[in-house]
Amino acid sequence: MSKKQTISDKSISNKAEWTEEILTPHLATETERRAAFTTSSGLPLERLYASEDWPPDSASPAEKLGYPGAFPFTRGITPTMYRSQFWVMGMYSGYGSAEEANERYRTLLDRGQTGFSIALDLPTQCGYDADHSLAAGEVGVTGVHIGSLADMERLFEGIPLERVRQIRTTANAIGPIIAAMYIAAFEKQGVNIRNTRMFIQNDVLKEYFARGTYIFPPEAAVKLSSDVIEYCARNLPAWTPLAMSGYHIRDRGSTATQELAFTFANGLAYLDQVCRRGMSIDTFGPQIWTFLSAGIDVLEEVAKFRAARRIWARLMRTRYGAQNPETMKLKIFAYTLGGNLVAQQPLNNIARVAIETLAAVLGGVQTIATSSYDEAYAIPTEDAATIALRTQQIVAHEAGVTATIDALGGSYAIESLTDTIEADVFSYLDKIEALGGAVRCIEEGFYDRELSEAAYRYQRQI
Repeated sequence: MSKKQTISDKSISNKAEWTEEILTPHLATETERRAAFTTSSGLPLERLYASEDWPPDSASPAEKLGYPGAFPFTRGITPTMYRSQFWVMGMYSGYGSAEEANERYRTLLDRGQTGFSIALDLPTQCGYDADHSLAAGEVGVTGVHIGSLADMERLFEGIPLERVRQIRTTANAIGPIIAAMYIAAFEKQGVNIRNTRMFIQNDVLKEYFARGTYIFPPEAAVKLSSDVIEYCARNLPAWTPLAMSGYHIRDRGSTATQELAFTFANGLAYLDQVCRRGMSIDTFGPQIWTFLSAGIDVLEEVAKFRAARRIWARLMRTRYGAQNPETMKLKIFAYTLGGNLVAQQPLNNIARVAIETLAAVLGGVQTIATSSYDEAYAIPTEDAATIALRTQQIVAHEAGVTATIDALGGSYAIESLTDTIEADVFSYLDKIEALGGAVRCIEEGFYDRELSEAAYRYQRQI
């Protein structure tokens, strides 16, 4: 037997031995594609992860991971996850008039979506009527225009609101107004409001540095958003009055770590405000969701979603003294990252969206919206939106990834990345707290500087 065969057949007991006896001789004859490998956010990636790489601290796997439905919810927020019920499949759509948007919602519901997200045009999001001079050229362009209660009624005409699992909207600065319009429209249509599951984004803080649809100064905006949270907690417990939004932060150029850190820091500002009003975190905490991106870097995204649940559970317990497990369970709405789509060879975007969908499912999220392949250059056509919906359905029914809960849990690579992201997010949260919190970071330009630097580094790499 040759020396080469002897080495290959030898049992290797640890990573150091593998490096010395197998890897080093191999690298002498075949080099790697690049000197260093990283995630899309720049986290370093080892060529091989082994037991020596995880867990990096003294905590046992049971303490760090728990089990599905148990603290710290790393592995999922319910004991059976997708074995009982698939995630909400709800497309982000809306354009033109209320009638046109209504037709798209009804079409996609007929084709199997179980929820939907109302895309509002920019004049609506900024509080302008269609005939305002600043609304010129923007009415119905990036979403549906809602300028009156009559528009809202037409938007929902013929939709079985009490049977749709989730209805979401991008209302942020106008969160209280949209909430009131929902209630009034449902009452006029004879709908039992308490049986509806409305999802109001209502996270205006990220608008100041990631998106731009704000109206009032940050402090006043936090007050208005908190009003919606308090009202829903007292009157509409099935509604989601806040979806802490990281998607827009990521699409502006953040890293995965910054996406979670800035999102949670903003969320804490609202929670602190509501708690100062005398409400217990366990009164309204179970209604809070987060809205995150689902990027194409599968390992990083899966680790991000898992870390997000663990971080939130610990924040709720340590910062607010939460006792209700439902408060500690982070419900995640994931939207495939539109910034990854390109106008050139757009059909390739179908593959990108499928990979991002898979990452979200392996990460254990509760709701997914899939981008349409033509979003890089147009409002999605009906056919493109249908393909995006079918992508979710294929992953759910054909990919074989929904039968096992947290299928990648225990992977040395996934656990190492989960730990790294968690540690980095807590480090960022400490820094934001030291600077005075989310509102101060907005006013002082901290978020802007951090995102600009991250986006610049990413574009340089491209």
